[in-house]
Amino acid sequence: MKGDELKQLEDEIRNCIKCPLYKSRTNTVPGEGSHNPAIMFIGEAPGKQEDIQGRPFVGRAGEYLTHLISTLDLKREDVYITNVVKCRPPNNRDPTDEEIEKCLPYLRRQIKLLKPKIIVALGRHAAKTLARESGISFKGITRERGKISRVRIYGLEISLVYTYHPAAALYNPNLKNIIEGDFRKIKELLNTDDTKKKRGTLDDFL
Repeated sequence: MKGDELKQLEDEIRNCIKCPLYKSRTNTVPGEGSHNPAIMFIGEAPGKQEDIQGRPFVGRAGEYLTHLISTLDLKREDVYITNVVKCRPPNNRDPTDEEIEKCLPYLRRQIKLLKPKIIVALGRHAAKTLARESGISFKGITRERGKISRVRIYGLEISLVYTYHPAAALYNPNLKNIIEGDFRKIKELLNTDDTKKKRGTLDDFL
């Protein structure tokens, strides 16, 4: 059963000591949400509140993500939310390449189990990692956000979408309009079967 496999995976994550982050964490943050999601949101790494609660996106950025998900006419429990790295880096620093590589097998297994139709990469680390795993180029979040790639990843055909991390809008309110525009396009993508083009902006799907 998929639920049993996910629980086993979560238990493995909670007991993980593959990289030094386990020494400073309060809790691991495996992820949460639907076991049959059409859409999967993948951020970079947990922050302070996530580390305390053991849940993804529960701080201020999480509140904003929950709002963004509501604009898709969905609730948090309708989607799956996780991060590339499952433990909080000290002082919310960026995850290192080594930390990402050590944690990546968990994300690979999550994607294979959940089989989402759409993956939304939140922020440059998630976008860069998923682009690499999909075998496509990534030229930076500023240039790539608002684009969609129809890719094959881990044996699955999915639509990969990039946008800014919700936390970025907390520091730069000017990004809110951009992120919310991306989510309007994601909503259209959710409601269309025309996702077979290999590359283009989300505008191509409207």
